[in-house]
Amino acid sequence: MAKKAIIAMSGGVDSSVSAYLMKRDGYECIGATMKLYDNEDIGEKKTNTCCSLDDVADARSVAQRLDMPYYVFNFTDRFRGEVIDRFIAAYEAGHTPNPCIDCNRYMKFDKLYRRMQELEADYIVTGHYVRTARGENGRYLLKKAVDESKDQSYVLYMLTQEQLAHAIFPLGGLEKTEVRKIAEENGFINAHKHDSQDICFVPDGCYAAFIERMTGKTYPDGDFIDTAGRVLGRHKGIINYTIGQRKGLGISADRPLYVCNIDTVGNTVTLGDNADLMRDELIADNVNLISVDKIETPMRVKAKIRYNQKEQPATAWQESDGRLHIKFDLTQRAITLGQAAVLYDGENVVGGGTIAEIL
Repeated sequence: MAKKAIIAMSGGVDSSVSAYLMKRDGYECIGATMKLYDNEDIGEKKTNTCCSLDDVADARSVAQRLDMPYYVFNFTDRFRGEVIDRFIAAYEAGHTPNPCIDCNRYMKFDKLYRRMQELEADYIVTGHYVRTARGENGRYLLKKAVDESKDQSYVLYMLTQEQLAHAIFPLGGLEKTEVRKIAEENGFINAHKHDSQDICFVPDGCYAAFIERMTGKTYPDGDFIDTAGRVLGRHKGIINYTIGQRKGLGISADRPLYVCNIDTVGNTVTLGDNADLMRDELIADNVNLISVDKIETPMRVKAKIRYNQKEQPATAWQESDGRLHIKFDLTQRAITLGQAAVLYDGENVVGGGTIAEIL
């Protein structure tokens, strides 16, 4: 009897080709699109955002072409609470979140994963560019994609052993050009559809305006100060700034200035030189480990502190409270609270956590 798989279909080319590959390999497939929000709910009138009618139509078209049952699941309430509200709270705390990680954690591999179980399916399938394997220690492993320019292992470090045991990522061994070619050969309507670049619920990239629309609040201006505490000017509200930011400060100075600290209690934003952004040590909480159960002794790894960063040599260990302590060999620029720190051992994701302290 064929194994049953539920395919997370966004309407894009990656999830569509994933569905095709699973059908080709003999799986009984069910297509599913998660409706995460209504454009009106986020103050967005455009139709070219995630969850738009166009996306649903594209996903349904591919599902019909592949002779697959297709469903749209309404997860809007959960998405608001687990992703959007967390995003807003992070910015209000002076942190910089990665909502794609929360979406994968709380939506695809929680809410949709549970729907997979309700439908008595064996696997959940997504179009992420990652691979899985079984390690010598019996643990399920998350591995980087063959196409490293598309690798998405950073945003999946939170996957549990149970989730990895029931997840399939058909694109992990393919180059993006191969994926588009497969879509073309099969006449998929989205073969040349552009990849989504921005946070799906903030398509214009203006995070502060989005937060103000969603909360109905205005965020008070305050002082820009230098590293010695001297006032340099006025900022427009802390949600407008992220660590390392240079543009849009509105400050005249004889040298480039960068955001080095955001103090929500004093409502100040500290500006300094690039050198003031350099640190080599951090603590991460909300830790999830994949290749090992725990890190009992200092472990040599490579680590990333943001999605597009190249991995950097470091030593990692767990504190007595389970939090992850990472010390880099070289100083890193703009380590940022709220971002994920993800550890690698060669191709394998060791695990990661949310940056909670910068030492």
